[in-house]
Amino acid sequence: MSKMNHANRIPRAKGIDMAAFYTPKECKRKAQHIVFSEENERIVEEFITILGMKEKFREHDVSIPNKMVMFGPPGTGKTLTASYLAQRLELPLVLVRLDALIHSHLGETGSNVRKLFEYARLNPCVLFLDEFDAIGRTRESNDEVKEMARVVNTLLQCLDEFEGDSILIAATNLETQLDHAIWRRFDTKMTYAMPDEDSRRLYISKLVGTFEQEHRLEDYICERLAGCSYADVEQIVLKAKRKAIIGNSALHRQLISDAYEEYRPRVLQG
Repeated sequence: MSKMNHANRIPRAKGIDMAAFYTPKECKRKAQHIVFSEENERIVEEFITILGMKEKFREHDVSIPNKMVMFGPPGTGKTLTASYLAQRLELPLVLVRLDALIHSHLGETGSNVRKLFEYARLNPCVLFLDEFDAIGRTRESNDEVKEMARVVNTLLQCLDEFEGDSILIAATNLETQLDHAIWRRFDTKMTYAMPDEDSRRLYISKLVGTFEQEHRLEDYICERLAGCSYADVEQIVLKAKRKAIIGNSALHRQLISDAYEEYRPRVLQG
């Protein structure tokens, strides 16, 4: 993570910054191996194209999208997408820390939300709220109803007032938990799923790259890691690469198998 070089300091709560700051260059390195589904790639490219044609859209009095919500299982590329967009748009990524944002004292969470949105108003960035359901939870919930309703109402106001050159991206694993009014405020929605065989194979090829490997190893990895998320695949392949470097050997099946057993991913059965 880079030293902060933006105009205004990221707001603090509980004595710590409420977000981490990453430069476009850092985002490019993080997102270099990203693999999109065909539909998500279309959505992302259209989103970027529109932002590059702001004046033309204003001429026709057509609103420009600046809020995106993503939902799907953990490890399927939501955070990588935020990094990818930040890199493509040449904006810093501001990754919100929920442990600092959410406060036990009445009213503090809503105040923290306002501070973050004000920061994004003054400093063009990609503001990324992961586990968005933690603050955008439906007001029909029975737990902490009054306080949760206050936070949601504050969030709705912030979403309605969100203007300028920043982009808001929210991600959740629990889209059914989001308040319906908040859901409607997002002009762009993306669905993420566990990688299918073709996507997994492409991702593995990017991760292995030019690393020396035994014959048809990528076929073996693709089969061995069926049911794994992108995040699991990345960690297992990287772990196997480290073993190969330590042993001064090519990447081979036993290293992948050992890495898999050590990492022990929670595999979803098809």
